[in-house]
Amino acid sequence: MENTPDLPELLYIFDPLCGWCYGMTPIIQRVRTELAGQIQVSVLSGGMVTGERVAPLRAKWNYIKNALQDVERAAGVRFGEAYLRLGEEGSVIQNSEPPCRALTVFRQLNTDPSRVIDFAHDIQQAHYFHGQDLTDPAIYSALVAPYQIDAAEFQRRLTLPETATATRQEFAAVERIGVQGFPTTILRAGQQGYVLARGFQSYEAFSKAVRQALQQATEEQ
Repeated sequence: MENTPDLPELLYIFDPLCGWCYGMTPIIQRVRTELAGQIQVSVLSGGMVTGERVAPLRAKWNYIKNALQDVERAAGVRFGEAYLRLGEEGSVIQNSEPPCRALTVFRQLNTDPSRVIDFAHDIQQAHYFHGQDLTDPAIYSALVAPYQIDAAEFQRRLTLPETATATRQEFAAVERIGVQGFPTTILRAGQQGYVLARGFQSYEAFSKAVRQALQQATEEQ
């Protein structure tokens, strides 16, 4: 399980194909480290590019390319040359479900719940920096290796119908929450929920929001 009942939960709702999430995930990782023992971090996949939105990268490349510099400036991340070449070539299919399935399987096989956010960022780096195709199951064997996860078992579970069902149920849960865009971050403490950010926030603003929400939750107990 990803939850520790006695700690407030920082719920990070993201999508692997969300460029602003690529900028936000390192900030979540930093806050996770700084507030170790005070919060737990859970990751929910939103399913941003599914159904009729699934298409070759070229279909959205002009829009994406124009946004890259904004993300780099605001978040301090870098989009790799391999990703830029991937975008210019344009044939790779954009589909959120395969990488989100990988995250579903990682949760099942990983023994340290705090590392789920790290694997989420590994997926994003594979795509946005190294230019890898996230619909290719083979790339995930290398990504899980540092976590001492058996690659063959990971690949087996990746193709199971149950994995697809669980992933789509997660998309539906995010929709029920009412998330309008990615990333979205929520702090859940006891019976209270505090929306921290809708969209990207700088480290300074986000760290302050988390600490204020924790303080408010303490006062309201």
